[in-house]
Amino acid sequence: MSKRETVTVPQEEIAKQREYIHLLKESGLGKIKRYSISTFGCQMNENDSERLAGMLCDMGYSEAQNESESDLIIYNTCCVRENAELKVYGHLGALKHLKRNNPELLIAVCGCMMQQQEVVDHIKKKYRHVDLIFGTHNLYKFPELLYNASVTNGMIVDIWESVGLVAEGMPIARKFGVKALVTAMYGCNNFCSYCIVPYVRGRERSRSVEDIVGEVTALAENGYKEVMLLGQNVNSYGLDLGGGLTFAKLLKEVNKVKGIERIRFMTSHPKDLSDELIEALMDLDKVCEHLHLPIQSGSTKVLQEMNRKYTKEQYLSLIDKIKSKNPDISLTTDIIVGFPGESDADFQDTLDVLEKVRFDSAFTFLYSKRTGTPAAKREEQVSEEVKKERFEKLLEVQNRISKEINDQLLGSELEVLVEGLSKNSMETYTGRTRTNKIVNFKGTGDMVGRLVRVRIDRIQTWSLEGVVIEQVPYYA
Repeated sequence: MSKRETVTVPQEEIAKQREYIHLLKESGLGKIKRYSISTFGCQMNENDSERLAGMLCDMGYSEAQNESESDLIIYNTCCVRENAELKVYGHLGALKHLKRNNPELLIAVCGCMMQQQEVVDHIKKKYRHVDLIFGTHNLYKFPELLYNASVTNGMIVDIWESVGLVAEGMPIARKFGVKALVTAMYGCNNFCSYCIVPYVRGRERSRSVEDIVGEVTALAENGYKEVMLLGQNVNSYGLDLGGGLTFAKLLKEVNKVKGIERIRFMTSHPKDLSDELIEALMDLDKVCEHLHLPIQSGSTKVLQEMNRKYTKEQYLSLIDKIKSKNPDISLTTDIIVGFPGESDADFQDTLDVLEKVRFDSAFTFLYSKRTGTPAAKREEQVSEEVKKERFEKLLEVQNRISKEINDQLLGSELEVLVEGLSKNSMETYTGRTRTNKIVNFKGTGDMVGRLVRVRIDRIQTWSLEGVVIEQVPYYA
């Protein structure tokens, strides 16, 4: 079977799932029912939850205000870190009383955790009130699975190994009315020694340019102004499709879509960041001046043991190249503290990278042992006490740098895409700059979805505050 034939679910299968949607709606099983979805983990999981919500809306379900009002509760799970798994188990345990009070309540668990057999076995043994378990590779079959769970007593488990499929044509209910998540590719081929993702998300599968551009065009026609292109490693987009297709070429096509004003993407792997993509970051007017480029560690020794395939020096050289092309670009990263065998000297290398690169912000994590990964088998595990000491030091350094970078923006005028009301005030609105800075300001409802120019008059470590001075004309 050719590469291209392995990446698309047959449309007759999608049509079959739509028949199940119709069956649920017409039978009354999905009529005037309410659902809640709790999403754990990354933006890829958020996008999957939007598709689950879209299918449920087509079935006649509406979103509940809370779990106690729900007829269907879904947990879309993450297994990248132990804390996320423990949260899921805690929530599942708390659902027992809801199920006891409402025997017709359906409980479903899906996502990355379910691709691990030991997790499924644990849920089958300890959480028998769960009705449906499915994974990441058969998401498009959710209507059929839900129908079977609705008419069957007992737990239904349907987990697939990766089969190289990409499903197009699924309904989707977007969470935001201004910006949207658009998956460019699925899976990962990198096998970093600490990471479970390739085992639960499968190998890399790229969506076609036509399907991605079609989705973005439809979003623009419905008033969306910003898209975030998603992939575990977007820099390797197109390699499975052949024909010289690259992520930079995809960006150029998305950049042509009228009505879209901003394009973002994540995540990028340093080993695959090409000169072509660096040029696209500079040349394409809608691609935002922000790059998320995870380093994970500043130590070449640790990077080698992580199987990251670059050195500290190569990463710093890459940063120099990016900044030489685009001096005003905002850089963010991921860092893992306490990888097995990490010494004090290795950690100092990480702090050295922070000082040299000066990231605008960093997502920082304590190393979490993941069963099935090579790093979990290593004997030189760093103690929790040492991990926490290093973590606090890392935060201290990065917080200082983030504040120093933001301080330079005092009095500047920045273009902000207004996203909506701030969570903390009914009078304060919030949005982001092209460099992904959060800006809060006094505004009005008619500003939502528009570009405004804000003069910055107050600086916080993680956000900016200012005053709107004008609205900005649309680019396209």
